[in-house]
Amino acid sequence: MTITENELIINSALLEREVICTLFIPDEPGALQPLNLLLLNDGQEAEALGLKQTLYDLHNSNRIKPLVVIGIHAGKERLQEYGVAGRPDFKKRGAKAGLYSQFIIEELMPAIAELFPSQEFETVAYAGFSLGGLSALDIAWNNPQVFSKAGVFSGSFWWRSKELGKGYTDADRIAHTMIRETAAKPDLKFWLQTGTKDEIADRNKNGIIDSIDDTIDMVKELEKKGYKRPEDIRYVEMVGGGHNPDTWAKAMPKFLYWAFGK
Repeated sequence: MTITENELIINSALLEREVICTLFIPDEPGALQPLNLLLLNDGQEAEALGLKQTLYDLHNSNRIKPLVVIGIHAGKERLQEYGVAGRPDFKKRGAKAGLYSQFIIEELMPAIAELFPSQEFETVAYAGFSLGGLSALDIAWNNPQVFSKAGVFSGSFWWRSKELGKGYTDADRIAHTMIRETAAKPDLKFWLQTGTKDEIADRNKNGIIDSIDDTIDMVKELEKKGYKRPEDIRYVEMVGGGHNPDTWAKAMPKFLYWAFGK
């Protein structure tokens, strides 16, 4: 099986910009039914992630089901479009996260349906890195009718409504609050990754970096909603892993096998 790389450009009325998407499509005859779909934030990092080679290796070792990946390139307003819809952080970043979520559901997904008119995807997942991971979780969480799995690499779960030193408590973390305040339990599964060298910040001085603390607390919030480990939640902590594409590239096969493995 080979992997074909294409480009899709959407003139988004919602975001008022041109959105470039990189598509990776398996093209072996007979392998295209049924297909699976992964949306990936920060698609401009696909080359740095070695994504095409990873997909080639996993497909040709028969480890994953036929998978289309759509890498959505971030724009100049990444810090405004990524985040949690309707809940900007203390610096008012993420103010356009609601519009970005609308773009995914109302503009991108219909465009994908046009590209694959006779295809009903078996599994649809959404993933991202850092702030893009937070965005992916937010969009999947609020659209379980579209997505069944979410992947978050080094997620920005520190995203907060109050500044440190100005009355902040852990209750001010925006994503954790979103999970807590949602009455329903969306039908989703979650894959969360951190690296022990994601950062050096340790705001509560407990000897554990914030990236790991915040992600483990996210796991706890999900467990409080009734999700189970390992059936519904997979947490991967990479020793020596940093906040960079090299680490995420190493984690990617683990995620893809979890989400789409045979």
